[in-house]
Order: sequence, then C-alpha cells, then structure tokens
Amino acid sequence: MQPTDIRQPDYFHKVVDCQWACPAHTPVPEYIRLIAAQRYADAYMINWKSNVFPGILGRTCDRPCEPACRRGRVEDEPVAICRLKRVAADNKGEVAHMMPPKAVKKNGKRVACIGAGPASLTVARDLLPLGYEVHIYDGEAKGGGMIRTQIPRFRLPESVIDEEVNYILAYEPVTHFGKRVDSLKAVLAEGYDAIFVGTGAPRGRDLDLPGQKEAGANVHIGIDWLSSVSFEHVDKIGKRVIVLGGGNTAMDCCRTSRRLGGEDVKVVVRSGFDEMKASPWEKEDAQHEGIPILNFLNPKEFTHKNGKLTGVLFTKMGWVEKDGKRKLEPTGEPDVHLECDDVLMAVGQENSFPWIERDIGMEFNKWNMPVVDEATFQSSIPNVFFGGDSAFGPKNIIWAVAHGHDAAVSIDLFLTGQDVKQRPPPGVSMMSTKMGIHEWSYDNDVSLDLRYKVPMVENEVALRNVKVEVEKGFDPLLGYKEAQRCLNCDVQTVFAGPICIECDACVDICPMDCITFTENGEETELRERLNAPALNLTQDIYVGDGLKTGRIMAKDEDVCLHCGLCAERCPTGAWDMQQFYLEMTHAGCGGNPPQRTRAPKPVAAE
Repeated sequence: MQPTDIRQPDYFHKVVDCQWACPAHTPVPEYIRLIAAQRYADAYMINWKSNVFPGILGRTCDRPCEPACRRGRVEDEPVAICRLKRVAADNKGEVAHMMPPKAVKKNGKRVACIGAGPASLTVARDLLPLGYEVHIYDGEAKGGGMIRTQIPRFRLPESVIDEEVNYILAYEPVTHFGKRVDSLKAVLAEGYDAIFVGTGAPRGRDLDLPGQKEAGANVHIGIDWLSSVSFEHVDKIGKRVIVLGGGNTAMDCCRTSRRLGGEDVKVVVRSGFDEMKASPWEKEDAQHEGIPILNFLNPKEFTHKNGKLTGVLFTKMGWVEKDGKRKLEPTGEPDVHLECDDVLMAVGQENSFPWIERDIGMEFNKWNMPVVDEATFQSSIPNVFFGGDSAFGPKNIIWAVAHGHDAAVSIDLFLTGQDVKQRPPPGVSMMSTKMGIHEWSYDNDVSLDLRYKVPMVENEVALRNVKVEVEKGFDPLLGYKEAQRCLNCDVQTVFAGPICIECDACVDICPMDCITFTENGEETELRERLNAPALNLTQDIYVGDGLKTGRIMAKDEDVCLHCGLCAERCPTGAWDMQQFYLEMTHAGCGGNPPQRTRAPKPVAAE
C-alpha cells in the first residue's frame, strides 16, 4: 500500500464518521466538547453556521450522524448527537450579537427564493450578508415551510420555529408571505438575477382505491391533514383510526390522532417492520404511546355503508424469492378487514410543478421533474436553481439545508461570473492538542457510561394536548454526561515515521490492538494480517512509512478510540494527537481555512 496522504481533507474527514455522514458536515465532536465545557452559545453557533436550525434539528433531525458514530462500534448505542444539539439550543442564552453582521451595502444583485422552507431560508441566510437583495415568496403567512406545517407541535413547539426563522429574517430579506407563486414565467419576467426553487414535495400520494370516493369524507391525505392540525383547522378525529404507511409522516399522523380523540389507532404497513422507512426512534415513540404497527397488509378497498366509512380491506403480503431478489407478493390467505372511523394515508410524497410552464426552456425528466445538476443544483435555465425536496424528491430537513448551502455557493459563483462547476474547497486546519508530556487539551478519558435516556412527559399528560412537547430534553448535567461519551474522533493520531524507533510501546498500550508494524503488502492481504484484522472496508487504513527498518506502520482507523495512549507512551514523539477541523465552503468564503480557538478541558457540570 502507498503511504497515506493525510494532507487530503477527505482522509481525516472520513475518520470523523459523524461529520462525514451529516449532509451539512457539521463539526460534531467540536460542538460536543463545547457543550461539555458549558459553552452553549459557542456550540450553538458552530451548529448554526453548518445546519442553520440547531433548535429545530435538535428535536426533529433524521440523525444520519448517529448510525455512523464510532461509539456504536464499541457498544450498542451511539452518542445522542441530535439531543446534544438541543442542549446547546436550550441553554445558549442570547446569541444575536454573535451572528455575522448585516451587509453594509447591497451588491446590486437580486435573488428570488420560491418557498420559505429550510432550503430557501438557508440560501437567504448565506446570501444576505454578502449584499444580495433576497426576495422570499411563500403562500403561508410565516416562514418555515414543512417545518411549520407538517411537524406536530408535540415534537416541535412553534416558538422554536419562530426564533430560528427570525434569525434569518433579521437580515431583512424582502418577504412576500401569503403570496403563492403560480407561474415561474412571471417570476422570470420580474428580472431577478437568479431564482432558487425550494418548494418541497407538497403533494401527498393518493391510493385511489375502490370505495375511496364514496367514503371520501373520512379518508385523508396525511400531510394535508397534519397541516390542517398545525393551523388549527382540525381539532378532532374519530375514535378508531387507521394510518396507512410506514414513514415518519405516518408516525406523526398516528401520534397526532391519539391526541385528537383517537382511542384505537393502528398503523398498517405493506412491508415488514424492519423495512419501514420511519426512523427506529419514531417507531419506538409511537409504540410507547400504545399504537400498534401491523405489518404485511396491503390496502385493497375502503368499505362503507350509506356513504360512511366502515373500514379497510387488506390483502396479506409476504416476502418471496424471485430471480434472486426478494419481492412482496400476496400470500393467498384470506383478506383482513379492519374497522375504523377515519383513515390517514401517509404512503409517500411527490413533487408538484404545475406552476412551471413547459415552454420556458426548462428540461424535465421522465418523472416530470426538472433536470437538476447534482453538484451545482443548476437547472437547464442557467439562472434557475433547485434545492431540498423540490430538487431530487423527499428527504429531510438536514438534506434541504445542505442543498441550500451548495445552491447558495452556485448562485454566488454564477452572479460573480465564475464557473459554478469549480467548487471551492472546504476550510481545513490541523492543530496539536499537546499541552505537556501526558496532558492534552481535550478530555481523553473514555467514559464507560451507556447512552442516557431523554426524559419524557408522562403519557397521561402528553396525550391530552397536541401542543405539549413530549421530550423534555437533557438538562445541563445529563447533557454533560452524554457529551462525555463522545470519543473525540476529530482528534487524530498523526504519525511521523522518521523519528520512530519501532519500540512497540504504542502497540503494547493500544487498548484496541489497532496499531501494527509489519511488512507492506496489498491492501486485502494486509488487512488480514494486522494485529486485529481490519474488516470494515469503508474505513481506510492509515499507512505510515519512513521507518529505518523499511517496514510500515498500519493503523486500523475503524476501531481507534482516539484515546491518545499511543502518543502518551511514545518516547520519541513520533505520535501526536492533532485536532482536525473541517468547515464546509459557504457562499463567499472561498474555502479559506477557519480560525480555530481551542475549547478548554471540560469540568464536571454543577
């Protein structure tokens, strides 16, 4: 194997698994250390720059970082990264003075954002401080998009939405709230220098089953119904409710139903429990509230009598092997009839672009979606960009934010006459954490604590009111304890071969047997003869050369705890613990390396 080029940003970025997995690449270990040091405002601002909505995402994020967390490789549960984000948001105090300053003067360029959801708000947040005049259009009276309309208040209080949307509105975009855009051609005619479309995936899929028309008064599209609840147009539902679908929207529908009068609420899914698209914690929360999930049932017909819904008829499904692939097919068993008073259909969402004329030169694909470049988010009309669910279909808030950042970079490059395909590199810094022979600027003791549970409001209270927030969040003490579970995987082991004397002191002390001095070889073969075979092929091996014997140092990054014991034990200083910090490129920053200030070692919370 060739020696590892640790100058390439992606090498250590991939070792910080949580940050690599986050679509917005938030510097997770850094803000967790700041939480442990009770520097909540600083932790909040690191999040705010990357993911824009720390208080919102600290309650609702889909958490792609947590399955990637290194802690989950040494025990069952990863660090509660998402809930720690909320700790920073809940305890930050006043942060308005820490926000970037407003632009002193406008640069003469006008940008329209269609839709006021997370993607558009991110674009506005990135462009406004640069002097762009940003106009935001939305049919609703307030900004937030699906954050405001589709996430129930028991998961996300409106006060949190207002606060974080207002941080962006403080930069004074021109808002056209309550004004629905019905024609892209008309917006183009307004002469904007660039247009960003962040309208989401606003249409819920309809099953159009037999009996649906006759029983239509009690058959509802899930996301539309959730919006009606959010805006208090709906405040009750029947006692017996069936929710069709296995995604997060279905979980929101069933839990909301329980709070609006549903006593017998069931979720019915066509696939198995493990194949459901809902996050594991969403399923757990629904079951905690007494909502059963019935699997392998495919809706066939809505039954009704005298124009009133009586239930749903289901076909029993099962997995079969065909041509080497698993497929869901009817089992041939008798159909199942479940009685109900109301049905909520949460079987997916899709984009709807009737307001984009087909004669304006925009290219659409076979799915009737605008063709959008996956890197630049530029459409076939050069000054029209897309992002969030409107670009590539439904995902979640953190993906919309990531799209917004990238689209803002593209818009800034486009309007300053640069090539949008030439993406500026991220800012990267490496800084030694050495404070003495056996002292580091981070807490390198590995906590043995298991993951802490987030305190919840009792069901007797929570299920009475749709606005009572269910999760209480970590208090500062629990937040400190959970933060201590982080393994600091951004503090990297950096090896200098020429000063190594190959005494094997690091090999002896490593608790994970992840360091090996050996002869070089081809990667597959080398992985198998390390002290502990490196089986995770998605994580690189760190190969260091320059040793006097001609051998190499091979370190398995997959299981390293970043404890620093190798560097403490090394008699020559061949090992160093260096903090890697990566900050993604934002509009106007040009990839300049960020200025780093070291967080103090945390002390126990009071």
